[in-house]
Amino acid sequence: MNALSNTRHAEQPDSMKRASGQSVNDKQSQLTLELLQAIEQKDDISQRHLAQEMGVALGLANSYLKRCVKKGWIKITTAPANRYLYYLTPNGFSEKARLTAEFFSTSLALFRQAGDEYSAVFESCAENGKASILLAGLSDLTEIALMRSLQSDARVVGVYQPASERDEFFGVPVYSKPVECAALKFDVIVISAMEQTGELITELRQRYGEELVVVPDMLLTMNYRNRLDHDT
Repeated sequence: MNALSNTRHAEQPDSMKRASGQSVNDKQSQLTLELLQAIEQKDDISQRHLAQEMGVALGLANSYLKRCVKKGWIKITTAPANRYLYYLTPNGFSEKARLTAEFFSTSLALFRQAGDEYSAVFESCAENGKASILLAGLSDLTEIALMRSLQSDARVVGVYQPASERDEFFGVPVYSKPVECAALKFDVIVISAMEQTGELITELRQRYGEELVVVPDMLLTMNYRNRLDHDT
C-alpha cells in the first residue's frame, strides 16, 4: 500500500465536496460578487474595465451586468459625454452581503478540508516510512500543507515550483528546476499547486513515476479535474 491509498478513495462529506470544487453556480456567484464589488467601488467604471476586474471577456461582463440590472441589483443612469453611471440598489447591497458571507463560509470550509487532507497524507506517508516530503507547487495550499506538516512526523524538505523566482517559502527552500530537486533526499512528492496542476502532475509522474506522486483528493475535484483524468 502506498502513501496515496489512504487518502485517494476516502469518502468526503457533502459540504466538503461542495467546498473543494467550483461548480458552474459557484463561478456565477463569484463573478456576480466581483461585478457588484467593482461597481460599489467605482460607479463610473466602463464595461471594458469591469470585464478586466472580473477577468472575463467584454461580452460576458455585459451579460452579467444585464442580469444584475434585470434582478434589480444595479441601476443605470446616463452621464455627460455618453457615459453611464452604475449604482447598487438596496437589493444589490443585500445580494453583495449574501454572496460575501457565502464566499467566506466556503473559503473556511475549503481551508479546513485542505488541512485535514494534508494531515492525512502526511500521517500516511510517515506510517509507510516516507517521512521526507517534497511539495510541488506554490499556492495557498502550500502554506496550509506546511502548517499541517509541523503537526506530523513528516518533514517538508523543499518546494518545487517551475520558473519560480523565490528562494524560500516560510523558511523552506524553493527549487525552480528539476536538476535542483535531484540533489534532495525526499521519499514522496505531494502536490500543493492550484494552477497548471495537470501539467505539473504529468511532468512529475513522467520524471519520478506515478507511485511517488501523491495528489490529495480535493485537487481531483477542482477545475482541472478533467485534465487530470485525461492524463491518467
